[in-house]
Amino acid sequence: MKSPNTPGRDCSLCPRLAAFRAEWRTREPAWHNAPVPSFGPLDARLLIVGLAPGLRGANRTGRPFTGDWAGDLLYDTLGPYGFAGGTYDRRPDDGLSLTDCRITNAVRCVPPENRPTTAENRACLPFLTAEIEAMQRLQVILALGGLAHGMTLAALGLRKSAFAFRHGAIHPVAEGLVVADSYHCSRYNTNTGRLTPEMFRTVFGGIRDRLS
Repeated sequence: MKSPNTPGRDCSLCPRLAAFRAEWRTREPAWHNAPVPSFGPLDARLLIVGLAPGLRGANRTGRPFTGDWAGDLLYDTLGPYGFAGGTYDRRPDDGLSLTDCRITNAVRCVPPENRPTTAENRACLPFLTAEIEAMQRLQVILALGGLAHGMTLAALGLRKSAFAFRHGAIHPVAEGLVVADSYHCSRYNTNTGRLTPEMFRTVFGGIRDRLS
């Protein structure tokens, strides 16, 4: 199910991102190459926020965290904690479903070198704000990485300086709502040991306990 405020396929709010999409539509016409919609039910109590689609991951497949290493770790972790059902197979038609969990990106289009600019973050912020507002049962927002953490706070109208990013942190931000932090589940972070699968599981274990 899509958010009621999702950028269109040919969104032109960010000229650099639109040009990058157009380039990859020419190079790989079978890829998604468009803003990536959220995945999971709107009535979920958990929202996971990444920064932006990966070039050969979500930008290719059209589903958040699908088709690259970050998705391998994320979806393999969601299942044991009851947030996903079915088998993840790096394809949007693999039959995987989410339970009480929704996944989105703060910036919906793939950025060059995986780094959106401040202006691009700002342009896409209303879509994240609308996403959060549409989730009437929301209790936990999990921000994957410091940039997603900052965007999440901005979408909530809060100052980043008041809630410092720290892996494993839980920030009460409103009555019945917390923002949880984790290092991003990227290959770089796991290869360098900054984030281990055990650390990632601990984050989701804490979220499951809170929701239970």
